[in-house]
Amino acid sequence: MNKIKSFLLSPVTLVAFALTGLFYLLGGCGNQEAKVDPSTTGQAPADERIPVLTAPVQTKSIDLPVHASGILTSSGEQRLSFKIGGVIRKIYADEGDMVRPGQLLAVLDKTEIDAQVSQANQALLKAERDLSRVEGLYRDSSATLELLQNATTGRDVAKETARIAQFNQQYAEIRANRGGKIIKKLMNEGEITGPGTPVFVLFETGNDDWVVKVNVSDRDWARLNTGMNAKVTMDAYPNTNFTGKVSDLAPAADPASGLYPVEIRVTPQGKRFAPGLFAQVDITPKQARNYAAVPVEAIIEGDGREAFVFALQADGESVRKTPVQVAFLEQNLAVLTNSLDGVTEVVTSGAPYLTEKKKVKKMPEPGLTQSKQQ
Repeated sequence: MNKIKSFLLSPVTLVAFALTGLFYLLGGCGNQEAKVDPSTTGQAPADERIPVLTAPVQTKSIDLPVHASGILTSSGEQRLSFKIGGVIRKIYADEGDMVRPGQLLAVLDKTEIDAQVSQANQALLKAERDLSRVEGLYRDSSATLELLQNATTGRDVAKETARIAQFNQQYAEIRANRGGKIIKKLMNEGEITGPGTPVFVLFETGNDDWVVKVNVSDRDWARLNTGMNAKVTMDAYPNTNFTGKVSDLAPAADPASGLYPVEIRVTPQGKRFAPGLFAQVDITPKQARNYAAVPVEAIIEGDGREAFVFALQADGESVRKTPVQVAFLEQNLAVLTNSLDGVTEVVTSGAPYLTEKKKVKKMPEPGLTQSKQQ
């Protein structure tokens, strides 16, 4: 019984054990590193803004040349075809042949068209007989005016049908409208062709007939006029600059591309030209235009003429990634073809580390800081 009592703890003993455990618990926690609240210590939080340098967007008045590329061709190019469809019976010209105006180049098998002409003529003869008979009956008061009018109309319709057949019979052949060279023969004898399907491509061979056909944007089209001088270069003659002149401006854009076709007449200058030569054209309009310009250091992620800049926002801490198109470089500036509306400053130093989600801190230029210290 005494042993049992020795194991029973009094309330005072239990309180002592509890205080001892609390003491060791607090002592263990005291060894951990305590968190410091900046608001209680009076220290400012760390500045996470990225320091950057900026530069203003400049405006330059430049006679920016219009640069385009195209294919050399002839202003007198013709795609010769039959007006009607049929079987090609004979072809009298081949690729590379020189032809004269009016020369016969190809004919169709006229079996079908001759039969149509004969049929139309027979219908006309019948309509004329019917009209003659109705006119006699009308004079004898045996036919009404309506029958006479119908017969007259039938005769007129048959006459026009015969005229159409005879016209088509004349165009069952292809003749050269002008002198030149056959550069392509697209069909052969025995093939079936449709109305308007090209059979030959004819080029005039005069020195003044060569043109470069290019496509330009609406902005460049508005700056061009016929008669403007142009510089033309070709890969076939890398060391030669050909003299060109704008000869034609399309009044409307091409629906497929949305660009405006322009023709530049080129003189060979003693060189041998051939259709299809690749050419590059530079035209300098006399009318200057304002362009936005930024330092080259502001350009990021360049891909050809496409690139981006980081534009500083009105709050001075936010940036926006803005696409730009670089026209050319002038010393340490990149001249842009598109305008930067609403943008006054762009980031120059620190741009590669930025995203639109990050804040920036605009730093003064090193030269300005040193001058203030002095």
